[in-house]
Amino acid sequence: MAKTFASIDVGTSKVSSIVANLGDGGTIQILGVGVVPSGGVHKGLVVNIDEAKEAIRESVMRAERTSGLRIESAYVGVTGRHISSLNSRGVVATTRSDKRVTADDLDRVLESARSITIPSDRRLLHVIPRHYTLDGQVTVKEPVGMHSFRLDVETHIVTVSAASVQNLIKSIRGVGVEIDNLVLSPLAAGETVLSADERNAGVILADIGAGTTDVAIFKEGCVWHSAILPVGGYQVTRDIAIGLGIPNELAEEMKRKYGNLMTTNDVGAEHSELDVGNRHTVSYRELNDIIRVRVEEVLQLVMMEIPRGEWDVLAPAGLVLTGGTANIPGIDLLAREVLDMQHVRVGVPGDITGIADTLHDPASATSVGLLFWGANHESDDEWRMEELRPGVIGTLKNSVLSARRFLRGR
Repeated sequence: MAKTFASIDVGTSKVSSIVANLGDGGTIQILGVGVVPSGGVHKGLVVNIDEAKEAIRESVMRAERTSGLRIESAYVGVTGRHISSLNSRGVVATTRSDKRVTADDLDRVLESARSITIPSDRRLLHVIPRHYTLDGQVTVKEPVGMHSFRLDVETHIVTVSAASVQNLIKSIRGVGVEIDNLVLSPLAAGETVLSADERNAGVILADIGAGTTDVAIFKEGCVWHSAILPVGGYQVTRDIAIGLGIPNELAEEMKRKYGNLMTTNDVGAEHSELDVGNRHTVSYRELNDIIRVRVEEVLQLVMMEIPRGEWDVLAPAGLVLTGGTANIPGIDLLAREVLDMQHVRVGVPGDITGIADTLHDPASATSVGLLFWGANHESDDEWRMEELRPGVIGTLKNSVLSARRFLRGR
Protein backbone atom coordinates (compact mmCIF):
# COMPACT_ATOMS: atom_id res chain seq x y z
CA MET A 1 0.00 0.00 0.00
CA ALA A 2 1.37 3.43 -0.94
CA LYS A 3 2.33 5.77 1.86
CA THR A 4 1.46 9.46 1.51
CA PHE A 5 3.81 12.06 2.94
CA ALA A 6 4.83 15.67 2.38
CA SER A 7 7.71 18.14 2.45
CA ILE A 8 7.93 21.87 3.14
CA ASP A 9 10.95 23.95 2.15
CA VAL A 10 10.83 27.48 3.57
CA GLY A 11 13.35 29.47 1.57
CA THR A 12 14.34 33.11 1.26
CA SER A 13 12.59 33.63 -2.09
CA LYS A 14 9.92 30.91 -2.12
CA VAL A 15 8.04 28.37 -0.02
CA SER A 16 7.56 24.97 -1.65
CA SER A 17 5.18 22.28 -0.37
CA ILE A 18 4.88 18.86 -2.01
CA VAL A 19 2.55 15.91 -1.41
CA ALA A 20 3.71 12.53 -2.68
CA ASN A 21 3.11 8.79 -2.56
CA LEU A 22 5.81 6.27 -1.78
CA GLY A 23 5.01 3.15 -3.77
CA ASP A 24 5.91 -0.44 -2.92
CA GLY A 25 8.86 -0.32 -5.31
CA GLY A 26 10.31 2.78 -3.65
CA THR A 27 9.08 5.10 -6.39
CA ILE A 28 7.95 8.60 -5.48
CA GLN A 29 4.82 9.85 -7.22
CA ILE A 30 4.14 13.57 -6.91
CA LEU A 31 0.47 14.25 -6.13
CA GLY A 32 0.45 17.96 -5.39
CA VAL A 33 2.77 20.97 -5.49
CA GLY A 34 2.42 24.44 -4.01
CA VAL A 35 5.09 27.08 -4.69
CA VAL A 36 4.57 30.70 -3.60
CA PRO A 37 6.80 33.74 -2.95
CA SER A 38 8.28 33.64 0.52
CA GLY A 39 7.65 36.17 3.25
CA GLY A 40 9.24 36.92 6.60
CA VAL A 41 12.42 34.98 5.76
CA HIS A 42 15.91 36.42 5.38
CA LYS A 43 18.97 34.31 4.50
CA GLY A 44 17.10 31.17 5.45
CA LEU A 45 15.94 32.50 8.84
CA VAL A 46 12.38 33.31 9.87
CA VAL A 47 12.42 36.98 10.86
CA ASN A 48 8.66 37.60 10.85
CA ILE A 49 6.54 34.67 11.97
CA ASP A 50 3.21 36.14 10.81
CA GLU A 51 4.49 36.78 7.27
CA ALA A 52 6.18 33.38 7.13
CA LYS A 53 2.97 31.67 8.29
CA GLU A 54 0.93 33.31 5.55
CA ALA A 55 3.34 32.20 2.84
CA ILE A 56 3.49 28.66 4.27
CA ARG A 57 -0.31 28.51 4.55
CA GLU A 58 -0.75 29.53 0.91
CA SER A 59 1.88 27.03 -0.25
CA VAL A 60 0.29 24.20 1.74
CA MET A 61 -3.21 25.09 0.50
CA ARG A 62 -2.06 24.95 -3.13
CA ALA A 63 -0.43 21.56 -2.63
CA GLU A 64 -3.56 20.28 -0.91
CA ARG A 65 -5.78 21.67 -3.66
CA THR A 66 -3.87 19.97 -6.46
CA SER A 67 -3.52 16.65 -4.60
CA GLY A 68 -6.99 16.55 -3.06
CA LEU A 69 -5.33 15.55 0.23
CA ARG A 70 -4.77 17.29 3.53
CA ILE A 71 -1.19 17.82 4.73
CA GLU A 72 -1.13 16.84 8.39
CA SER A 73 2.65 16.54 8.77
CA ALA A 74 5.74 17.13 6.66
CA TYR A 75 9.50 16.82 6.45
CA VAL A 76 10.95 20.31 6.80
CA GLY A 77 14.29 21.65 5.55
CA VAL A 78 16.57 23.68 7.81
CA THR A 79 19.14 26.19 6.60
CA GLY A 80 20.65 29.49 7.72
CA ARG A 81 23.91 30.88 9.00
CA HIS A 82 23.07 29.70 12.54
CA ILE A 83 23.94 26.13 11.56
CA SER A 84 27.33 24.66 12.40
CA SER A 85 28.85 21.20 12.11
CA LEU A 86 31.82 19.16 13.28
CA ASN A 87 33.12 15.61 13.16
CA SER A 88 33.36 13.77 16.46
CA ARG A 89 34.67 10.36 17.50
CA GLY A 90 33.23 8.05 20.14
CA VAL A 91 34.62 4.84 21.63
CA VAL A 92 33.22 2.15 23.98
CA ALA A 93 34.06 -1.39 25.07
CA THR A 94 31.63 -4.07 23.91
CA THR A 95 29.60 -5.59 26.75
CA ARG A 96 28.72 -9.14 25.72
CA SER A 97 30.92 -11.96 26.97
CA ASP A 98 31.40 -13.20 23.41
CA LYS A 99 32.32 -9.62 22.33
CA ARG A 100 29.63 -9.51 19.69
CA VAL A 101 28.50 -5.94 18.91
CA THR A 102 24.87 -5.26 19.81
CA ALA A 103 22.38 -2.46 19.10
CA ASP A 104 22.94 -1.24 22.67
CA ASP A 105 26.66 -0.87 21.90
CA LEU A 106 25.74 1.34 18.94
CA ASP A 107 23.58 3.49 21.20
CA ARG A 108 26.40 3.87 23.71
CA VAL A 109 29.13 4.67 21.17
CA LEU A 110 26.94 7.29 19.47
CA GLU A 111 26.16 8.81 22.85
CA SER A 112 29.91 8.93 23.49
CA ALA A 113 30.47 10.73 20.17
CA ARG A 114 27.82 13.35 20.87
CA SER A 115 29.15 14.05 24.37
CA ILE A 116 30.53 17.40 23.29
CA THR A 117 30.05 20.76 24.89
CA ILE A 118 27.09 22.52 23.27
CA PRO A 119 26.14 26.06 24.35
CA SER A 120 22.79 26.37 26.09
CA ASP A 121 21.30 28.27 23.17
CA ARG A 122 22.07 25.49 20.65
CA ARG A 123 20.62 22.04 20.02
CA LEU A 124 21.58 18.90 18.14
CA LEU A 125 19.95 18.47 14.74
CA HIS A 126 21.81 15.42 13.37
CA VAL A 127 24.24 12.84 14.75
CA ILE A 128 25.19 10.85 11.64
CA PRO A 129 27.71 7.99 11.85
CA ARG A 130 30.21 8.08 8.98
CA HIS A 131 31.72 4.69 9.81
CA TYR A 132 32.52 2.32 12.67
CA THR A 133 35.88 0.75 13.50
CA LEU A 134 36.38 -2.61 15.22
CA ASP A 135 39.38 -2.84 17.56
CA GLY A 136 40.93 0.17 15.82
CA GLN A 137 41.57 -1.82 12.62
CA VAL A 138 38.52 -2.90 10.59
CA THR A 139 36.22 -0.17 9.26
CA VAL A 140 32.59 -1.17 8.67
CA LYS A 141 29.22 0.47 8.03
CA GLU A 142 27.01 -1.87 10.08
CA PRO A 143 28.89 -3.55 12.96
CA VAL A 144 25.97 -5.26 14.75
CA GLY A 145 26.68 -8.98 15.05
CA MET A 146 30.41 -8.65 14.40
CA HIS A 147 33.02 -9.44 17.06
CA SER A 148 35.14 -6.73 18.65
CA PHE A 149 36.55 -5.80 22.05
CA ARG A 150 36.35 -2.08 21.24
CA LEU A 151 33.92 -0.14 19.04
CA ASP A 152 34.78 3.28 17.59
CA VAL A 153 32.53 5.57 15.57
CA GLU A 154 33.26 8.64 13.48
CA THR A 155 30.22 10.93 13.33
CA HIS A 156 29.14 14.13 11.64
CA ILE A 157 27.28 16.34 14.11
CA VAL A 158 25.07 19.27 13.11
CA THR A 159 23.91 21.83 15.66
CA VAL A 160 21.46 24.69 15.26
CA SER A 161 20.33 27.79 17.08
CA ALA A 162 17.43 26.77 19.31
CA ALA A 163 15.67 30.10 18.83
CA SER A 164 15.98 30.08 15.04
CA VAL A 165 14.61 26.56 14.74
CA GLN A 166 11.78 27.27 17.16
CA ASN A 167 10.71 30.21 14.98
CA LEU A 168 10.56 27.85 12.01
CA ILE A 169 8.68 25.24 14.01
CA LYS A 170 6.17 27.83 15.23
CA SER A 171 5.60 29.04 11.67
CA ILE A 172 4.91 25.51 10.39
CA ARG A 173 2.72 24.49 13.29
CA GLY A 174 0.90 27.81 13.06
CA VAL A 175 -0.78 26.60 9.88
CA GLY A 176 -1.84 23.28 11.42
CA VAL A 177 0.99 21.09 10.09
CA GLU A 178 3.07 18.87 12.36
CA ILE A 179 6.73 18.08 11.68
CA ASP A 180 7.86 14.56 10.82
CA ASN A 181 11.51 15.56 10.97
CA LEU A 182 13.81 18.54 10.54
CA VAL A 183 16.51 17.89 7.94
CA LEU A 184 19.58 19.93 7.06
CA SER A 185 18.80 21.27 3.57
CA PRO A 186 22.00 20.21 1.70
CA LEU A 187 21.66 16.66 3.06
CA ALA A 188 18.12 16.58 1.66
CA ALA A 189 19.19 18.04 -1.69
CA GLY A 190 21.94 15.44 -1.97
CA GLU A 191 19.34 12.67 -1.80
CA THR A 192 17.93 13.55 -5.21
CA VAL A 193 20.68 15.26 -7.24
CA LEU A 194 23.68 13.05 -6.40
CA SER A 195 24.34 9.55 -7.68
CA ALA A 196 25.51 6.73 -5.44
CA ASP A 197 28.81 6.65 -7.35
CA GLU A 198 29.41 10.35 -6.67
CA ARG A 199 28.65 10.00 -2.97
CA ASN A 200 30.98 7.03 -2.67
CA ALA A 201 33.87 8.48 -4.67
CA GLY A 202 33.68 11.93 -3.04
CA VAL A 203 31.73 14.94 -4.27
CA ILE A 204 30.96 18.55 -3.31
CA LEU A 205 27.35 19.69 -3.42
CA ALA A 206 26.60 23.43 -3.56
CA ASP A 207 22.93 24.39 -3.39
CA ILE A 208 22.95 28.09 -4.33
CA GLY A 209 19.62 29.50 -3.26
CA ALA A 210 18.41 33.07 -3.00
CA GLY A 211 19.69 33.82 0.50
CA THR A 212 22.21 31.08 1.29
CA THR A 213 24.56 28.63 -0.37
CA ASP A 214 24.26 25.24 1.31
CA VAL A 215 27.38 23.09 1.04
CA ALA A 216 27.83 19.40 1.77
CA ILE A 217 30.79 17.16 1.00
CA PHE A 218 30.12 13.44 0.69
CA LYS A 219 32.72 10.69 0.83
CA GLU A 220 32.35 6.90 1.03
CA GLY A 221 28.58 7.27 0.93
CA CYS A 222 28.30 9.57 3.95
CA VAL A 223 28.51 13.26 4.71
CA TRP A 224 32.06 14.41 5.47
CA HIS A 225 31.44 18.13 5.96
CA SER A 226 28.54 20.60 5.79
CA ALA A 227 28.28 24.39 5.94
CA ILE A 228 25.81 27.18 5.23
CA LEU A 229 27.23 30.29 3.55
CA PRO A 230 25.17 33.52 3.92
CA VAL A 231 25.45 34.43 0.22
CA GLY A 232 23.37 33.47 -2.78
CA GLY A 233 21.29 34.65 -5.69
CA TYR A 234 20.02 37.68 -3.79
CA GLN A 235 23.51 39.16 -3.78
CA VAL A 236 23.68 38.73 -7.57
CA THR A 237 20.37 40.57 -7.95
CA ARG A 238 21.45 43.34 -5.60
CA ASP A 239 24.71 43.84 -7.50
CA ILE A 240 22.76 44.15 -10.76
CA ALA A 241 20.39 46.69 -9.21
CA ILE A 242 23.24 48.81 -7.86
CA GLY A 243 25.49 48.44 -10.88
CA LEU A 244 22.81 49.28 -13.43
CA GLY A 245 20.78 51.66 -11.30
CA ILE A 246 17.52 49.73 -11.56
CA PRO A 247 15.01 48.44 -8.93
CA ASN A 248 15.60 45.04 -7.33
CA GLU A 249 12.46 43.54 -8.92
CA LEU A 250 13.66 44.54 -12.39
CA ALA A 251 17.18 43.34 -11.63
CA GLU A 252 15.81 39.91 -10.69
CA GLU A 253 13.79 39.80 -13.92
CA MET A 254 16.84 40.75 -15.98
CA LYS A 255 18.95 38.10 -14.27
CA ARG A 256 16.40 35.36 -14.95
CA LYS A 257 15.68 36.44 -18.54
CA TYR A 258 19.09 37.49 -19.84
CA GLY A 259 21.66 36.08 -17.40
CA ASN A 260 24.30 34.02 -19.22
CA LEU A 261 27.73 32.97 -17.97
CA MET A 262 29.00 31.30 -21.11
CA THR A 263 32.32 32.81 -22.16
CA THR A 264 31.54 32.57 -25.87
CA ASN A 265 28.21 34.31 -26.23
CA ASP A 266 26.62 35.17 -29.52
CA VAL A 267 28.41 38.25 -30.85
CA GLY A 268 25.17 40.03 -31.69
CA ALA A 269 23.74 39.45 -28.22
CA GLU A 270 26.99 40.46 -26.52
CA HIS A 271 26.82 43.93 -28.05
CA SER A 272 23.06 44.39 -27.72
CA GLU A 273 21.18 46.80 -25.49
CA LEU A 274 18.34 45.51 -23.32
CA ASP A 275 15.22 47.61 -22.87
CA VAL A 276 14.32 47.99 -19.18
CA GLY A 277 11.47 50.46 -19.68
CA ASN A 278 11.09 54.22 -19.38
CA ARG A 279 13.32 54.60 -22.45
CA HIS A 280 16.22 53.17 -20.45
CA THR A 281 18.52 50.43 -21.75
CA VAL A 282 21.36 48.42 -20.25
CA SER A 283 24.20 46.55 -21.89
CA TYR A 284 23.81 42.78 -22.21
CA ARG A 285 27.54 42.38 -21.67
CA GLU A 286 27.61 44.69 -18.64
CA LEU A 287 24.73 42.77 -17.07
CA ASN A 288 26.52 39.45 -17.39
CA ASP A 289 29.87 40.86 -16.30
CA ILE A 290 28.19 41.84 -13.02
CA ILE A 291 26.63 38.39 -12.66
CA ARG A 292 29.93 36.69 -13.43
CA VAL A 293 31.90 38.56 -10.76
CA ARG A 294 29.45 37.70 -7.97
CA VAL A 295 28.99 34.07 -9.02
CA GLU A 296 32.78 33.63 -9.17
CA GLU A 297 32.95 34.89 -5.58
CA VAL A 298 30.28 32.43 -4.43
CA LEU A 299 32.06 29.53 -6.13
CA GLN A 300 35.36 30.47 -4.51
CA LEU A 301 33.69 30.67 -1.09
CA VAL A 302 32.32 27.16 -1.63
CA MET A 303 35.76 25.80 -2.40
CA MET A 304 37.27 27.53 0.62
CA GLU A 305 35.48 24.84 2.63
CA ILE A 306 38.19 22.45 1.40
CA PRO A 307 41.95 23.05 1.42
CA ARG A 308 42.92 23.29 -2.26
CA GLY A 309 45.49 20.53 -2.01
CA GLU A 310 42.76 18.09 -0.89
CA TRP A 311 40.24 18.67 -3.69
CA ASP A 312 41.36 15.69 -5.75
CA VAL A 313 41.50 13.40 -2.73
CA LEU A 314 38.22 14.37 -1.08
CA ALA A 315 36.12 15.06 -4.18
CA PRO A 316 37.37 13.21 -7.27
CA ALA A 317 33.76 13.25 -8.56
CA GLY A 318 33.96 17.04 -8.62
CA LEU A 319 31.29 19.64 -7.93
CA VAL A 320 27.51 19.45 -8.35
CA LEU A 321 25.69 22.79 -8.47
CA THR A 322 21.99 23.04 -7.70
CA GLY A 323 19.50 25.57 -6.33
CA GLY A 324 17.80 28.39 -8.23
CA THR A 325 21.02 30.21 -9.12
CA ALA A 326 22.28 27.08 -10.89
CA ASN A 327 19.70 27.86 -13.60
CA ILE A 328 21.95 30.62 -14.98
CA PRO A 329 23.24 29.22 -18.29
CA GLY A 330 26.95 28.47 -18.26
CA ILE A 331 27.42 28.36 -14.49
CA ASP A 332 28.96 24.88 -14.77
CA LEU A 333 31.38 26.06 -17.46
CA LEU A 334 32.33 29.06 -15.34
CA ALA A 335 33.00 26.81 -12.33
CA ARG A 336 35.31 24.59 -14.39
CA GLU A 337 37.22 27.64 -15.59
CA VAL A 338 37.44 29.53 -12.29
CA LEU A 339 38.09 26.53 -10.04
CA ASP A 340 40.18 24.55 -12.52
CA MET A 341 37.97 21.49 -11.95
CA GLN A 342 37.29 18.91 -14.61
CA HIS A 343 34.03 17.50 -13.24
CA VAL A 344 31.28 20.07 -12.69
CA ARG A 345 27.61 19.62 -13.48
CA VAL A 346 24.21 21.08 -12.63
CA GLY A 347 22.11 18.76 -10.46
CA VAL A 348 18.39 18.39 -11.21
CA PRO A 349 15.93 16.32 -9.12
CA GLY A 350 15.14 12.99 -10.72
CA ASP A 351 13.43 9.64 -10.14
CA ILE A 352 10.01 11.23 -9.59
CA THR A 353 6.73 10.62 -11.41
CA GLY A 354 3.25 12.14 -11.38
CA ILE A 355 2.74 15.88 -11.72
CA ALA A 356 6.46 16.49 -11.53
CA ASP A 357 7.11 18.69 -14.57
CA THR A 358 7.78 21.85 -12.56
CA LEU A 359 10.05 19.97 -10.13
CA HIS A 360 12.68 18.94 -12.68
CA ASP A 361 14.50 22.14 -11.77
CA PRO A 362 17.59 22.81 -9.62
CA ALA A 363 15.47 25.22 -7.55
CA SER A 364 13.42 22.23 -6.32
CA ALA A 365 16.38 20.17 -5.09
CA THR A 366 15.69 20.60 -1.37
CA SER A 367 11.90 20.23 -1.49
CA VAL A 368 12.14 17.04 -3.58
CA GLY A 369 15.13 15.80 -1.60
CA LEU A 370 13.13 16.00 1.63
CA LEU A 371 10.76 13.41 0.17
CA PHE A 372 13.67 11.10 -0.62
CA TRP A 373 15.06 11.62 2.88
CA GLY A 374 11.74 10.51 4.33
CA ALA A 375 11.58 7.53 1.99
CA ASN A 376 15.18 6.40 2.49
CA HIS A 377 15.70 7.00 6.19
CA GLU A 378 12.41 7.07 8.02
CA SER A 379 9.93 5.26 5.79
CA ASP A 380 8.86 2.80 8.48
CA ASP A 381 6.92 3.54 11.66
CA GLU A 382 9.66 2.58 14.15
CA TRP A 383 10.83 6.17 14.51
CA ARG A 384 8.83 9.35 14.95
CA MET A 385 10.09 12.57 16.45
CA GLU A 386 8.62 12.45 19.94
CA GLU A 387 8.18 16.14 20.53
CA LEU A 388 9.47 19.47 19.30
CA ARG A 389 8.71 21.54 22.36
CA PRO A 390 10.59 24.79 23.06
CA GLY A 391 14.25 24.09 23.68
CA VAL A 392 14.11 20.49 22.52
CA ILE A 393 14.81 19.05 19.09
CA GLY A 394 14.12 15.37 19.54
CA THR A 395 16.02 13.16 21.98
CA LEU A 396 19.30 11.31 21.82
CA LYS A 397 17.35 8.17 20.98
CA ASN A 398 15.82 9.97 18.02
CA SER A 399 19.26 11.08 16.80
CA VAL A 400 20.61 7.55 17.09
CA LEU A 401 17.71 5.93 15.26
CA SER A 402 17.79 8.56 12.54
CA ALA A 403 21.53 8.01 12.18
CA ARG A 404 21.06 4.26 11.78
CA ARG A 405 18.62 4.86 8.97
CA PHE A 406 21.13 7.13 7.27
CA LEU A 407 23.45 4.16 6.94
CA ARG A 408 20.73 1.68 6.00
CA GLY A 409 19.56 4.03 3.24
CA ARG A 410 22.93 3.68 1.57
